[in-house]
Amino acid sequence: MKAKMFRALLPFAIVFTLISCSSDASEDAAVTPIVENFSYNEVELDLMNKINEHRVSVGLNPLEKINHISFKSSEHNDYMIENDVVGHQYFDQRASNIKQVLGAVQVSENVAYNYQSNAGVLNAWLLSDGHKNNIEGDFTHFGISVKTNPTTGKKYYTNIFMKR
Repeated sequence: MKAKMFRALLPFAIVFTLISCSSDASEDAAVTPIVENFSYNEVELDLMNKINEHRVSVGLNPLEKINHISFKSSEHNDYMIENDVVGHQYFDQRASNIKQVLGAVQVSENVAYNYQSNAGVLNAWLLSDGHKNNIEGDFTHFGISVKTNPTTGKKYYTNIFMKR
């Protein structure tokens, strides 16, 4: 009797398993929503202005800020502060998100740590070939986050560039 019951319920169990584990196209299409609201602090707005002033001074277009990119930059600053690291950890995931959500064709990133002024961090980026290439690159939009570690008082900077 147990064998008959098992054989009778087995097809239902298989169908239930297949349905519950299959991906739904509507779920796949639901990419992370665009972050439309982001509160910039004075330091962030000033650094964005300084980057755009530099770009214009060398004959390049100013970049338009996008709140979603600044949000992704802020998430990375949180990660660096929480893990006491500085670097481009998980950049591929940030870039992929920006490509999917915003339609970017190119994404690049600058990070920095422990600069006391925006002029200082911008100068350091401009003295580094890779960072300077990002600042002066063929981009159309950007986002930025500057956060201070509440424990150490040190600032963390993430600046992401994007081209549509």
